Amino acid sequence: MGALCHAVADSLEARFNPVAVEGELSGFSRAASGHCYFSLKDAQGQLRCAMFRRAVSLMDFQPRDGDKVQVRGRLGVYEPRGDLQLVVESMSRAGMGSLFEQFLQLKAKLEAQGLFDQARKRSVPTMPRGIGVVTSLGAAALHDVVTALQRRVPHIPVCLVAASVQGANAPQEMIQALQNLYQRTESYGAETVVSPVDVILLVRGGGSLEDLWAFNDEALVRTVAMSPVPLISGVGHETDFTLVDFAADLRAPTPTAAAELAATSRDSLLQGLASLHADLKSLVDRQLDRCAQGLDMLTRRLGRPSSALAQQSLVLSRLSQRLPHALGTRMQHERSVCERMETRLRHARDHALQQARNRLQVAEQGLTALDPSLVLQRGYAWLANEQGQAITGVAQVKAGQVVQASLADGQLNLSVLGIQHNPDKNS
Repeated sequence: MGALCHAVADSLEARFNPVAVEGELSGFSRAASGHCYFSLKDAQGQLRCAMFRRAVSLMDFQPRDGDKVQVRGRLGVYEPRGDLQLVVESMSRAGMGSLFEQFLQLKAKLEAQGLFDQARKRSVPTMPRGIGVVTSLGAAALHDVVTALQRRVPHIPVCLVAASVQGANAPQEMIQALQNLYQRTESYGAETVVSPVDVILLVRGGGSLEDLWAFNDEALVRTVAMSPVPLISGVGHETDFTLVDFAADLRAPTPTAAAELAATSRDSLLQGLASLHADLKSLVDRQLDRCAQGLDMLTRRLGRPSSALAQQSLVLSRLSQRLPHALGTRMQHERSVCERMETRLRHARDHALQQARNRLQVAEQGLTALDPSLVLQRGYAWLANEQGQAITGVAQVKAGQVVQASLADGQLNLSVLGIQHNPDKNS
């Protein structure tokens, strides 16, 4: 069998390869090794294909079931099972070259005009008053969105505005639907019973580039960008991107995910409220416990008033008994202090007087020693001129001048007969 399979493979290699075919992907899968396995089919038949990791790394898109692609490769036989397979060496989207080029050109234009800037995007409110939905009534996405909203936020009103999401008229219909919702975002008068819309969902299921082309319409993208409230796009699958996704405030990978992002679920809010209720109850219980404990303490302290009065009477009686003794003790203490102070004052006074007497005696002795009369008693005399001025040298008198000599017991009037200088002094 192996030889036959090998021979068939050689024949196919010689006759058909290389080959280029076009068809729809089916059963696409990626193995852990990085190789991809799928079937390529059209109305007349299908062919099993394998695409190895090196060729997969060269693709510029993510293939998925239903995509129409063009592949190039080599036809052969997988000998272990005897299966005919096409080993794909390159893959591209079928007929998407011009569309994708238009997509890139328009994306670059709108991006340059700032329609995709992150700075202009707004956060989605956690508790909107109303949710607007734009999609087709026949779309599977509508069922997914309604189911998710009913499960998560059944308390929030939902306003559905139907519009085609595929075809030539789809962009204009979606623009009109969005503008109808924009009117509901404005302030309403007191008599209006319609709930305003605080967030808008623009959704549809997956499809090829051609199927989603309406969401690349320039007018629609600008309408999305001018939305007065946050707008969430949920177009296609996670790998699908449209220009509406870039202009929206938030892009969801699927319509269901868009519904989940529109508002915080009721269960989460209820859980938060339950948690707050539990915390509040715990705080109130603790406060009540503290108050009850304080009341118990006050009750125990108050007890019977007669008992408290009796206890206070005993304290007052003891204090009354201690008061006279305390006064006597205090007066005795103060009296002792006064006596000690009096004794110290008396000693200090006597000591100060004795010191003063001693100083006076010393001064008296000093004055006595300086008394000129004591000198005169030893035979000295004190000379003065007629004016009473002291004569201390011979230069102060003249011969024949009358001078007065003071002695210990009286005075003499003398006349100077002559003057004799002391030779030692002259020298």
